[in-house]
Amino acid sequence: MTTNESALGEADWRRAIELIRSAGTLALACHVSPDADALGSMLGLGLALARTGKKVVASFGDRVFAVPRLLRFLPGQHLLVEPSAYPAEPELMVAFDASTMERLGLLAPHAGKAGELVVIDHHVSNTGFGTVHLVDPAAASTTMVVEELMNRLGLTIDREVATCLYAGLVTDTGSFRHSITTPAAHAMAGRLLATGLRPEEIARELWDRSPFAYLRVLGTALGRATLEPDAAGGLGLVWTYVSRADRAAEGLPYDEVEGMIDVVRRVDEAEVAVVLKEDDEAGWNVSTRSKGAVDMARACAALGGGGHPRAAGFSSALSVADTMAALRPLLAPEGSRS
Repeated sequence: MTTNESALGEADWRRAIELIRSAGTLALACHVSPDADALGSMLGLGLALARTGKKVVASFGDRVFAVPRLLRFLPGQHLLVEPSAYPAEPELMVAFDASTMERLGLLAPHAGKAGELVVIDHHVSNTGFGTVHLVDPAAASTTMVVEELMNRLGLTIDREVATCLYAGLVTDTGSFRHSITTPAAHAMAGRLLATGLRPEEIARELWDRSPFAYLRVLGTALGRATLEPDAAGGLGLVWTYVSRADRAAEGLPYDEVEGMIDVVRRVDEAEVAVVLKEDDEAGWNVSTRSKGAVDMARACAALGGGGHPRAAGFSSALSVADTMAALRPLLAPEGSRS
């Protein structure tokens, strides 16, 4: 996406640019348990703004504040502060890749007290919270919306900024394999590559590294995987879970299990794949995928989550069995709902 190709209203673009240019301090926030699109969007814009002399603080609202190991290569992390050090009533707050205010976790109350709240997102399930909305469901990643905002602001996208944006683009498109991949996504990748970033190094950090303990926990999870051929309107469901005890037995941090859904979703006999992951506070974070016949954004939104039609998630305080019992009835294929 380049300037003048946006699907968003010009009034929102103008208002966002006006607010960012006039703000003394910019308070940036992305969703809890940040992925590459959330953290890359926030750090990329934060870096570019800080280099113009703007005061920038950035954070995410996890109770245990730590950047996932897979994302520690991203530049700009000197901008991060713990939620306890985040401005209580920001003059201007910018939220990234969060479809609901609740997805900001500990920073949700700060968002509610912000003078202005600019929401930058690409989830079709976005609830419209905030005062200014740069939300484009046609964009392959939130970093695509951020790139256009940077272009409109006249900000420089150097190799470090491009690395942040590219990480979000390449992960949310599944290395350009997902249906959300568009000519605009490939064109953006070309522009970012022209800055001199190293795509092979980014790919290695994101997908080609894991501790040995991950293999042990993955084996446990795959060993209990369940295939339900009659679920999802007869199109099939495969699911499994990873408990705190599984991870503790191998000393594996929570953020290391994020990619397990990409292994489970490969099953030919199942339209829908689900992985439940227990965090360190005994809550379950549920990742879901479909091959296209079931709208997972709709299903997960009904349970308080959100995402994309083929990739979405939600959180649950219920048991594994009760969580799956709540999800199964929502897996009706498109066109079969009454």
